Amino acid sequence: MKRILPVAIAVIFAVLCAGSASAAVDVPYDSYTYNYREYIEFTPAPYIPDGNISGATLGIDSFNQPRGICVGPDGRVYVADTGNNRIVVMNPEMTEAEEIIVSFANAGEDGAVFEDTFNKPYGVTVSEKGQLYIADSDNNRIVVLENGELVKIIQDPQSEMLPHDYLFTPLELGVDYADRVYVIAQRMFQGVMVFSAEGDFTSFFGTIPVQVSLWQRFWRLFSSKEQRSRQTLFIPTEFTGVSVDKEGFVYASCIDPQGLQAAFRLNPKGEDVIQKGENGNVGGDITFEPTEYNAYSGPSYIVDIVVRDKGIYSMLDRRRGRIFTYDDEGNLLYIFGGLGTQAGTFRLPTSLAVSGNRILVLDTDRQEVMAFKETDYGRLINEAVGLRFDGDEKQAVEKWREVLKLNENLELANVGIGKAFLTEGNNEEAMTHLKLGMNRTYYSIAFKRYRNDILKENLGNILTVAAVLLVALYIWRMIRRKGSKKEDLMLDD
Repeated sequence: MKRILPVAIAVIFAVLCAGSASAAVDVPYDSYTYNYREYIEFTPAPYIPDGNISGATLGIDSFNQPRGICVGPDGRVYVADTGNNRIVVMNPEMTEAEEIIVSFANAGEDGAVFEDTFNKPYGVTVSEKGQLYIADSDNNRIVVLENGELVKIIQDPQSEMLPHDYLFTPLELGVDYADRVYVIAQRMFQGVMVFSAEGDFTSFFGTIPVQVSLWQRFWRLFSSKEQRSRQTLFIPTEFTGVSVDKEGFVYASCIDPQGLQAAFRLNPKGEDVIQKGENGNVGGDITFEPTEYNAYSGPSYIVDIVVRDKGIYSMLDRRRGRIFTYDDEGNLLYIFGGLGTQAGTFRLPTSLAVSGNRILVLDTDRQEVMAFKETDYGRLINEAVGLRFDGDEKQAVEKWREVLKLNENLELANVGIGKAFLTEGNNEEAMTHLKLGMNRTYYSIAFKRYRNDILKENLGNILTVAAVLLVALYIWRMIRRKGSKKEDLMLDD
């Protein structure tokens, strides 16, 4: 309870700042972040609804339980229309369906060519080379196409690391610059499956560690066989989404029952190198208790992740229909979205993608792609983070100052300004803004540097005063010594 703002304060703040960046648009969801004390802070909307795309708007048959969405290097949007066993390819503006892929030419074992089809395709992604990778789930394979022509099929992985009866069922996938394929497969708890450019299974990537409490360990020691059989098995959690950045780092999401870490950034060795920010949390919502604005209890149920430009990444929460966005340092930038029946809200959000300055969410229940566009507030935050990522601190400060005009209580903006001043050596100004931003780590650095600056600037005066004091002390001791000798002589007389 200590982490929840009083409802009255929350309402007042929401009224004061709502609409600033959304140009008075009536947004059907709350936008917020968390402050240093982990209280909810309502903010202007960083993104607002920008239309829904369905089969009807595209002039084709309705989507049927679509599960995956991605954006190619050329801006075209791909949807895995799972129930219709097809891939729908839209133009970048999503105003028309440029192509509908329902089959491809394949050669059988006897060399005869036949029209092959999909069976419940879940995930879809496009490589830097423009090749289309499709997780043809119920056919237990990955199909790779280029310009509609079959390039290769990845199926039936063989390895001593896999059970002899393992049935490969790919769900989500990503591809790096070297055409290595990272696959999240059904009932695979050992991590992300990695395939070479040739389609051979090579290894597992980034297994999620199982966390078992001391009490759970103790209880299992003294419980009966029947009691242990009824207890939850301590098996690793499956990943839910995967996305690969331009440097080849793999971002993966999972459902964390603790609500602390739902995002992983895996280096080429498979080690998690994600940064978690000041509060050590990249798990979505921090406050789990139901409130007037949040009727669903429990941690966020993260089902997808997408890497954006300049180290920014976003995650999709199915439990509350939220989209959480972080920078490369693990700082929470903004939260928006919600469940409901109004336009711009979700019923069953499943997959997430980014197209230019728009965020796209695939809603399986609505059978639509829901688009959201940047407001001035969201754009300024994105630009400020991007400028800092590129090392242009001066321009970043100007963007953060613009952000503070729209939301003067945003600690992140003050921290951004403080870090910029710290980089340029203006430690006194850095201390002021870092204190407003409640960032103890960087404030301590600024304070130490400021203290050293003061010492350096006044070192000459300090040494002079010290020298004068030493001389004065020496003279005073000499005078006292002479006075003592006179008194002794007088006593002797």
